[in-house]
Amino acid sequence: MNNSTLEKNAQDIGLLFLRISAAAFLLIVHGLPKLLNFQAQLSLIEDPFHMGASLTLILAIFAEVVCPIFIAAGLFVRLSCLPIIVVLLVALVVVHPQWSLEEGQFGWLLLIIFTTVFMAGPGRLALNARFSGAVRYV
Repeated sequence: MNNSTLEKNAQDIGLLFLRISAAAFLLIVHGLPKLLNFQAQLSLIEDPFHMGASLTLILAIFAEVVCPIFIAAGLFVRLSCLPIIVVLLVALVVVHPQWSLEEGQFGWLLLIIFTTVFMAGPGRLALNARFSGAVRYV
């Protein structure tokens, strides 16, 4: 193997690690608790756009459960990053604008990670890479 091939393999392994670890982290820390404790979460969730607690929670669960599963699998990765990025921006800018950078560091870090995945794409070690056409670039 030449240096170019080794470098490309390292990038793909790095993107795979980033996708799976970030998706698992978001799913375990935020998504599953919301899904498994839906009723309790209804009274806790902020509703900044007055859509109702149920719809707001369902949208958050979609972004924090469904999208990370797609990202980890390498399917529709860029498309799946968008709802996560939106939820994080809403949480940081609309719901908690009073947070200092230190208080919001976890959210900002997740925003950086999922924006990076959105920009870089899934890499070759993704199910998307197995398909041709438009699906490969989503």
